[in-house]
Amino acid sequence: MRGATLLLAAVALWAVDGYEVYKRHCASCHQKFIPFEKLKRNFEHNNTILKLKAPTINQLSYRLKGRIGDPKGDEEIHRMEVVEFIKDYVRRPDPSKSVCMEEVQRAFKTMPPMKLSDEELEAVGEWIYDFYQKPKSKGTFDDLLQKAKKGHKIIIIEATAPYCHYCKRMDQVLQSPKVKKRLQDFLLYKVDVSKEALPLGLEWSMTPTFIFVDEKKRVLKKVPGAWGEEDFIQILDEVKR
Repeated sequence: MRGATLLLAAVALWAVDGYEVYKRHCASCHQKFIPFEKLKRNFEHNNTILKLKAPTINQLSYRLKGRIGDPKGDEEIHRMEVVEFIKDYVRRPDPSKSVCMEEVQRAFKTMPPMKLSDEELEAVGEWIYDFYQKPKSKGTFDDLLQKAKKGHKIIIIEATAPYCHYCKRMDQVLQSPKVKKRLQDFLLYKVDVSKEALPLGLEWSMTPTFIFVDEKKRVLKKVPGAWGEEDFIQILDEVKR
């Protein structure tokens, strides 16, 4: 019986999910994502536009990865340094430790210390670290629009994010042979909404969201959520008609 109890404890330990920790303990103050250009404008106006309670997660992830440890060194060591910093700050908050820019720090009071377990702090620290991913160079949306005009194809703009579990599920659907065959008639443009806005001033309410746009920039269909292979094929076929 004692062995079974220890096994259950071990399973519970590994079951800690960073996003769930965030939702329980952090989400009431820290919003997940706001585009950097909006944040910049907000803090230029002393937080009077957005009236945030605390820095956003995309803001924190970006600053932590740039200011703690060696961003160009070994990734695992860097990850460990950032997570350890988060653990220390959550338990012993101090304005002198802040990684935020001065105008951002001025807008907020120092958070109260929080009593989270090591496992919870490890999990949420990992989640925060992975939240911001450095953009990879890619063709612009205008380039893709030119290809759409030449090939008379429909563009699929996918709003995705590294913290989105359903986005990872959709990645598998998009790689299935049947779906890949259908996608030959489309041009896919993935946008990580944790660090950049959608083109054409489009908006999203959840990730993933698929927005179908024709060569004249007209929105043909907007489909939020994750879908199974057959359902997504049906969506593609409906848009093509």
